[in-house]
Amino acid sequence: MSDDVIKGILTAQNGRDFLLADDGARYFEDEKIWSGYLRHFSGMHVCARRLTQKDYDTGRPIVILWPEESAPPAPFVELYFNERLVKYPTSVLGHLAVNVNGEIFNFSHKINENEAMKHEEYFFRPALGEFAPHPVTGRDNHDDPEKPYYDKFGRLFMRNIHTLKIAGLDTQKLSRFLHGRLEIIYDTPPDPKRPADYRDFGIFTRNCATFIRDGFRDLGYKKISGVFPRELFVNVAYFFLKQNSDPSIKISFSTLKQLSVPEAAPSALPPLVNPVNRWKGRILNKI
Repeated sequence: MSDDVIKGILTAQNGRDFLLADDGARYFEDEKIWSGYLRHFSGMHVCARRLTQKDYDTGRPIVILWPEESAPPAPFVELYFNERLVKYPTSVLGHLAVNVNGEIFNFSHKINENEAMKHEEYFFRPALGEFAPHPVTGRDNHDDPEKPYYDKFGRLFMRNIHTLKIAGLDTQKLSRFLHGRLEIIYDTPPDPKRPADYRDFGIFTRNCATFIRDGFRDLGYKKISGVFPRELFVNVAYFFLKQNSDPSIKISFSTLKQLSVPEAAPSALPPLVNPVNRWKGRILNKI
């Protein structure tokens, strides 16, 4: 991927879309700029760069745009609970990812969704090329190996995302642990019957939440429990708020609202399965 970041105002003028830089230069005027960006970011100061993935219509590198914002000072950890995607039954319990010093770790039953990526790719990938849903089915579709549709564009365009920020953890150790788990996944031979899936994925044993849970346990927080995404999110928040005795660890909450686009229906908040976690959730809601 290209790391050449260009900054400017996302501009629509005389039927042309482009990035207007501070020096007056126009960028990406002859390239496709995703309609979702134009819907939400027109007139805003944004960052942009080209990705290695290609747009299927033009054959040119996909352009990713994202709002210019300052990153939190390192070291930090942000836990992201993503509400469920209503069109996918496998998403019924939502999804969990974790940001460690600006590197976001994502685990999934799909091999290509097990990745460590930059902030802008996780939140703001455009629904173009392989990131888009299939134009006919509106879902992921890999029938054409030359033009797969993974339906994994920017998560903020797909879901509401509940965020737990944690300061004071050993981020280097957590990062090493999570990278190690990704290496195990990449080194696992595929199942010939389901080559796109992670062979050892398990709903109760190896899922998006359990890898992250085991990372916290590797840091020494053995009391942190949870198998499903929202359950673990609540347990981590409750632990560091009510059970942890280390005053150097601070937490805060926020919610990132879904940015509506035609490619994604509004997300939905799944219920907490464990009654104990429902009780913990009510306590956290009062804070």
